[in-house]
Amino acid sequence: MDKTQRVVSPGESLLATLYQQYAPIILVYIRSFVSSKEDAEDLLIEVFIGAANNQCLASMSAKEQLTWLRSVAHNKVIDQYRRTYRQPVSSSLDDIADTLFDEDDALPEQVAVRNEKYALLQRYLASLPETQQKILWLRFGQGMSSKEIGEILNKSDTAIRMLLSRTLNFLRNMYAHTDGGKHPDE
Repeated sequence: MDKTQRVVSPGESLLATLYQQYAPIILVYIRSFVSSKEDAEDLLIEVFIGAANNQCLASMSAKEQLTWLRSVAHNKVIDQYRRTYRQPVSSSLDDIADTLFDEDDALPEQVAVRNEKYALLQRYLASLPETQQKILWLRFGQGMSSKEIGEILNKSDTAIRMLLSRTLNFLRNMYAHTDGGKHPDE
């Protein structure tokens, strides 16, 4: 028998001894590759389940046991990486089409059209009276309710909702009367 091999008492199992001796070392090793502590602990359990199924560990020296446990841990880390980070081999046609359409939004033509629409909206907003601009900014820019806007502007909740509705209808009409992206007054 090798001097580095530990003698296991009858009341103590080999697996418990291995766990006490090597679990902290193996956990540190796994944690160096896995970001989640919980995932590392799960992999550690899988390593020692593998050890429980290996009949040859009892006949190995302590150094061989540690080497075997590290190699199992290494393989478990690789398996975890493959399960987590590998891209699926095939994609559905719908996924591919969605990806292509997402990329179309970044095309120079689409960016130019979007910028023209933003410029038109800015002109329409600039043509509104200051109170209506402020109400739109508070409602949509700051996410305030009509009651909160009313408190700021010393108006009733109903008056703010009515003014907001009229302003939005006015903007819709401006867009409806726009011909070729030109402002109706131009």
